[in-house]
Amino acid sequence: MTITCHLRYIVDPYQLPAFEAYGKAWIRLVERFGGKHHGYFMPSEGTSNVALAMFSFPSFAEYEAYREASFKDAECLAVVAENEKHRFIVSYERSFFRPVFEDDQGVKRAP
Repeated sequence: MTITCHLRYIVDPYQLPAFEAYGKAWIRLVERFGGKHHGYFMPSEGTSNVALAMFSFPSFAEYEAYREASFKDAECLAVVAENEKHRFIVSYERSFFRPVFEDDQGVKRAP
C-alpha cells in the first residue's frame, strides 16, 4: 500500500532561497532512494513562513528503508548540515497518508 509523507514546515521567511535549494535537493534524493516526490510548495500569497512538501513510497517499509539509508548517505547529511548551519527551517511536522484514487475506468492518474 502506497504511503505519502506530508511535511509542513515553518521557515524563516528571510531565507526562502536557502529553503528552496534544500527542497530541490531532497526532491532528487527522495527519487534516488525509490520514492516519488510530489514537490515542495513555497509561501506565495498570505502566510510567509509556511511551506509544504509531499512524497510517496510504495510501502511504509520502503519509506523506513529510505530513512535509514538517508542517515548514512553523504549527500543527505550535507543537505541536513546546511539547515543546521543556517537555520532556515524553524520547525516541521511530518504526517502520513494513504492516497485514494479513482479507479482507471476512464480516469487517468497524473504521472
